[in-house]
Amino acid sequence: MEEGKPRRELPITVIDSGKSVTEEAHAHHHDHADEGPRSLGQAAPSWLFVGDVAISEAEIAREMQFHRAMTPERSRADAARALVVRELLRQETARLGLQDAVQPVGGEAVEEACIRVLLEQEIENRVPTEDDCRRYYAQNPERFHAPDRICVRHILLGAAVDDVGGRFAAREQAEKLIAELKAQPHLFADFVMRHSDCPSKDEGGELGWLERGQTTPEFDRQVFRLRVGLAAFPVESRWGYHVVSVDAIESGEELAFDQVHQRISDYLELQVRQRELQQYLQGLQERYEVRGLDAIEAETA
Repeated sequence: MEEGKPRRELPITVIDSGKSVTEEAHAHHHDHADEGPRSLGQAAPSWLFVGDVAISEAEIAREMQFHRAMTPERSRADAARALVVRELLRQETARLGLQDAVQPVGGEAVEEACIRVLLEQEIENRVPTEDDCRRYYAQNPERFHAPDRICVRHILLGAAVDDVGGRFAAREQAEKLIAELKAQPHLFADFVMRHSDCPSKDEGGELGWLERGQTTPEFDRQVFRLRVGLAAFPVESRWGYHVVSVDAIESGEELAFDQVHQRISDYLELQVRQRELQQYLQGLQERYEVRGLDAIEAETA
């Protein structure tokens, strides 16, 4: 890096979607010497550099398949960032001469093995103490409860997502059933047998005790906002419209420290490791200057 040049922090997410750096940044091994066929014999342009090494648009395009996103610009930026991380680590393993000292394990490529050893050497594995865990437990009581659960019955009036007319009719019928059940709640089981398109009709529409995440997300979101009794409106899902009765609600009990100790320890260890990895990568950026990533990131704004 040039003398006096201000340090630019590299916007790298080291841990994303639960993968380790080695898995995320190096699972898709690439070879700079093999860029694949070029249209009309021309090399792909390069606007991204790590030190003197160029990362071409062709490499970024190939990497994008591993970084699904809401927009192509976000996918391109995530791919570029992953390639920058990989190249920073590759150059550092080359500087330290790890290729001659590392023994790959299992089906590892040599480059993957070098990066694994590099991170083992440079990133200290810090296990939180019990006091650290107890402090976090005391400061975040809302995070440590058994799941809330509800006991639900329903009548499903089925309609495909793309059947506009069918869904309109299903909603209209659900509203009529709700109006009748408000006046005669004892008819719920009878309406289940006559109208429901769910296999649960054989059990009176019983879905039993549900915890968050056990049903489709859109149904889950709505039923966990309901109070005990007949829902005043139809609940929509990908399957159609539901007439829902909540028979009971149980709030999750507070979990004892011993029940969550290991979960807290794993979480805190991951957080510390992530911070140290970020700091380590920033240090590598000072040794191997990154150019062009800011412009790619700016396109996502």
